[in-house]
Amino acid sequence: MPPSVPSLPRRVARMLRTSLFAQVACAIVLGIVVGKLWPGFAADLQPLGDGFIRLIKTIISPLVFCVVVVGIAKAGDLKAFGRIGLKALIWFEVASTLALVIGLLAANVVQPGSGMNVDPSSLDASAVDAKTGGEHLPSTADFVLNALPTSFMGAFAENSLLQVLILACLVGAALLHLGQTKVPQVLPAIEQAQEIIFAIVGFVMRLAPIAVFGAMAVLIGNYGLGVIETYGKLIILCYAAAALFIVLLAVALKAVTGLSLWKFLRYIREEMLLALGTASTESVLPRVMQKLRKAGARDDAVGLVLPTGYSFNLDGASLYLSIGTLFIAQAVGVDLSLGQQITVVLVLMLTSKGMAGIPGSAFLALSATASSLGAIPAGAVALLLGVDRIMDSMRVVTNLLGNCVAVFAVSRWEGALDRERAKKVLDGEIVVELEDEEPGEPEKAELKKSGLKRETAAEAG
Repeated sequence: MPPSVPSLPRRVARMLRTSLFAQVACAIVLGIVVGKLWPGFAADLQPLGDGFIRLIKTIISPLVFCVVVVGIAKAGDLKAFGRIGLKALIWFEVASTLALVIGLLAANVVQPGSGMNVDPSSLDASAVDAKTGGEHLPSTADFVLNALPTSFMGAFAENSLLQVLILACLVGAALLHLGQTKVPQVLPAIEQAQEIIFAIVGFVMRLAPIAVFGAMAVLIGNYGLGVIETYGKLIILCYAAAALFIVLLAVALKAVTGLSLWKFLRYIREEMLLALGTASTESVLPRVMQKLRKAGARDDAVGLVLPTGYSFNLDGASLYLSIGTLFIAQAVGVDLSLGQQITVVLVLMLTSKGMAGIPGSAFLALSATASSLGAIPAGAVALLLGVDRIMDSMRVVTNLLGNCVAVFAVSRWEGALDRERAKKVLDGEIVVELEDEEPGEPEKAELKKSGLKRETAAEAG
């Protein structure tokens, strides 16, 4: 007698129980409904998203430390690690500069701020100070000094990825220098700590739908949907420019590695939806690191390139900053010359590198750019206060994809990518299961019937 097919409600219930993608998608829809119908109540849900981000940030530093140390020690070649870092920085600079140029070209062609005729004196410049909390972008010297840890534990306490990376490089180099004969227990202990951290990631990710619900409800409750009508031209331009940049990323990934960006998007669809819901790429860093490693990228490449990209490769932010600068100038009636626009690119090439982790960093970078030009009133930056949060989705998607493509490209460049495994994983021939997503018996039977090769987390490691 053939087995009975589960009814539609049962299948939906099973999907909601086992699929993080379905859970987060439902949370987004519920968040939009609650934010629209009860905006006052939605504003009180801010701690749901903030609490989740705090838990994730707690995990990131020790995870990056363990992955980098293990990657260096297992690779057995510190020079190769140095080459990976250098090639990553070259890729970051080329990609972010391309994003800036695309943004400027798009803003010149579409002219999103023309015809607004805004009087700068009517804008509340103090609102920008409130948004940035009195912070300021560090100078180049400060940025370099801040990347150096003042103490071993201080790097973890401050949650500074660059400081943790430097410590991890030093520890990994020391392990290579001493060898397994002198410190035989250290590397296995770090590997075990890494497994514990990944298990914690699994526990925390169960809270992701709650965090997405709270974040989406707050967004809609605070800003509503009316802001889209007011800034429609600017929003459409930013998202269209981001789409063009992502197409270029897909072409670059295909040319360098032979991999498909669209298949990779399907592979990380849960992480992408979570990043969109929480408006934070940090919320998915641990899981994306796992998936990149399981898709054939070597540990040392993943551990160095991805976290470094969070500080040096903000492609979505670069697009937004270049378009935003010209939008402000056009809105207040300032016509920027070609020389001034080149100055915009040069200034943003520097200021965009010091943005990570600073509240209101986009406004600080815009203010610094306006000041360097001397032609745009600093208070005009307040024009973007109402639309900035709507741009988070564009920045998050572009930043995350830009850094993931960088991992694959630099790994391929350095010979640290198992292309055959990567293709099989992205094609679904190897079904990679993360620790927090163990399928139930029906799913296991379905996988077996389809002939797909399923690997456990232990085998994939």
